[in-house]
Amino acid sequence: MKATVAVCTHNRAEDTREAVQSVLDGSYRGDDMEIIVVDNGSTDTTAEVIGALCDRHGPRVRYVYEQRLGLSVARNRAIREARGEYILFLDDDALASREWVEEILHVFEGDSGIGCVGGRIDPIWEAGEPAWIPDEHRSVFTILDFADSITEMEAPAIPYGANVAFRTSALMEGELFREDLGRVGSKLLSSEESELIARLRRKHKVVYTPHGSVRHKIAKTRTTRKWFLRRIFWQGVSDAVKRGDRSAWAMAKHIIRMLQAIMATLPAVFHPKAFIRQVSNICYRNGTLVGILRYGGKG
Repeated sequence: MKATVAVCTHNRAEDTREAVQSVLDGSYRGDDMEIIVVDNGSTDTTAEVIGALCDRHGPRVRYVYEQRLGLSVARNRAIREARGEYILFLDDDALASREWVEEILHVFEGDSGIGCVGGRIDPIWEAGEPAWIPDEHRSVFTILDFADSITEMEAPAIPYGANVAFRTSALMEGELFREDLGRVGSKLLSSEESELIARLRRKHKVVYTPHGSVRHKIAKTRTTRKWFLRRIFWQGVSDAVKRGDRSAWAMAKHIIRMLQAIMATLPAVFHPKAFIRQVSNICYRNGTLVGILRYGGKG
């Protein structure tokens, strides 16, 4: 088996169907590709919807149920189930471009030292892109346009999970997703991808291609200031957990920077982007403190 496409999902039956169909409609027609849908404890019609695709396409599409909640748990289940030489992760709310699989495999097969390949991610805004989003925070919405040509991504740059692929043998060396990171239910924990890729970089190259692109749906509910600031807060929690922050110095540093951000909000109050930038800094530092105090640098 050359390629495994993995779609992990929780209660997004129709989005998942569209994601899988986008791969099936792609230009890669080899019999050496499988699509695995890992249903992470869904209570909607995901089983029935994907079951219908399995009936229609036979072994080309597989349905796997994973009861234990957590995106990292679901991704690790996909890795254990994968039979492909490469495993390509596609978010359940993303749509693969026609040449997606071919372009990702092309990069891998050009260099045996590559362990991870990521591609461009273009947004599909359900309600349009809000004008108040600071440019440096557009990545929060899983948007990626890193380079105009195939290029190695040097640390700390990483691909994003909506469009990221791995050489399966590299993952079989024990490099799985940390299950104390990544989304679980309503908790917007993240950083599982950056943590895993940092470990992979010790032995393997990480490469970006603009050609293996996907389009990522951004729901209207995710374009509110409330969701944005909540996501920034959980990024702070995630970073603290990833780093294992525990020291009094770490706490003092984040408290000082949070106070600096609070003081900077007043002169920025009449400048929407500058104001939201400072408020997001406050939320991030608050999240890091919660990560230190509540999680203690552990899962």
